[in-house]
Amino acid sequence: MQAIGFYLALPFLYLISLLPPWLLYGFSDFVCFLLYNIIGYRKKVVAENLRNSFPEKSIEERNEIMRRFYHYLCDLFLETFRTLTMSKSFALKHVTFDESAMTLFNEYYHQQKSIIVVMGHFGNWEWAGNAFSLGCKQQLYVIYHPLVNPHYNHLIVNMRMRFGTKLIAMKDTFKNMVRNRKIISTTAFIADQTPSPDNAYWTTFLHQDTPVFRGSEAIAKKLNYPVVYASVHRIKRGYYKIFAETLFETPFETAVGEISEAHTRKLESEIQLQPEIWLWSHRRWKHKKPATVETSTGA
Repeated sequence: MQAIGFYLALPFLYLISLLPPWLLYGFSDFVCFLLYNIIGYRKKVVAENLRNSFPEKSIEERNEIMRRFYHYLCDLFLETFRTLTMSKSFALKHVTFDESAMTLFNEYYHQQKSIIVVMGHFGNWEWAGNAFSLGCKQQLYVIYHPLVNPHYNHLIVNMRMRFGTKLIAMKDTFKNMVRNRKIISTTAFIADQTPSPDNAYWTTFLHQDTPVFRGSEAIAKKLNYPVVYASVHRIKRGYYKIFAETLFETPFETAVGEISEAHTRKLESEIQLQPEIWLWSHRRWKHKKPATVETSTGA
């Protein structure tokens, strides 16, 4: 049944990828109307996340963020499948680099230093990966969770690898990074996924106890790769800009939790500035903090 559904949907996905922007975003508005007003996709989850994250905002303000988020979610979904057929020139036109970010990446390449990039589900991270592989000199590796459906997983993997990006399954991260040490690389971790509560670093994020994967910090310290925080800002509909800054040049000198705390604080500040482009439908806070674990306040 999975295969039948996939192959029935595949021509439609390719058709979406070929739509001109005005038609793509017109269709996105229609999908948003269905998703938000008729289906109500995860509206309770989104409303609860926003209420807990922004207790200082009024109901009207949170509802406005929710409305803008659903518009963006539909844009993001359709933009992702635009990757199936987008050209290199399209990718580089629609995702550009802040001048200081490009300088930072170029400097690490000229120094022959591999780096770790941490980022969140903020902006169009899919298009950003394509633009990085086209615009930067180092090899980009992205850590990912394989999808349950093997057919869609194969499609997404091929989309992400079209312009030279390589993927590493999360369970194989450290082994592959050690194997690739002779390659000047950038390894990207999406750091705002939900880890097992027992093995996580716990902090306060958007007013809530939140688990953070320890993996990116642990690997950065073991390999002593500089840790760079990157973000993808939406400039206007269909156009993005990548920003980046170094958080730690020598991670092995950091205290336990320092790296995790730093990139969590950066993401939090960006969400507060442009909340509608973060993935509020994600069940980020589905786990409760174990009673025996202390939580960092982020101070």
